[in-house]
Amino acid sequence: MKWITAIIKPFTLDDVREALSEAGVQGMTVTEVKGFGRQHGHTELYRGAEYVVDFLPKLKIEVAVADDRLEHAIEAISTAARTGKIGDGKIFVGELEQAIRIRTQELDADAL
Repeated sequence: MKWITAIIKPFTLDDVREALSEAGVQGMTVTEVKGFGRQHGHTELYRGAEYVVDFLPKLKIEVAVADDRLEHAIEAISTAARTGKIGDGKIFVGELEQAIRIRTQELDADAL
């Protein structure tokens, strides 16, 4: 099993959710986060005053997938979240040692 963490632009969430559903991924957790990458934020003008926006609003998606669904999930996220502009986000993949469904006590892939 794998644990996917993706950081995406907020307006791409519906497309990513739909693409993951079509890829056979059931369930996800979404968190509103702020951060910056290579772009290091940007400057904006408000009422004639310039100010720096250091942290940009993003969404963090967390998904647990079976090993055989990993490539489908990565492709779904990267295709749906890609705008071709700076700040599209990142996808991180890590090992998931164990998963347990609390209600039924199912383990690992059965719990997903």
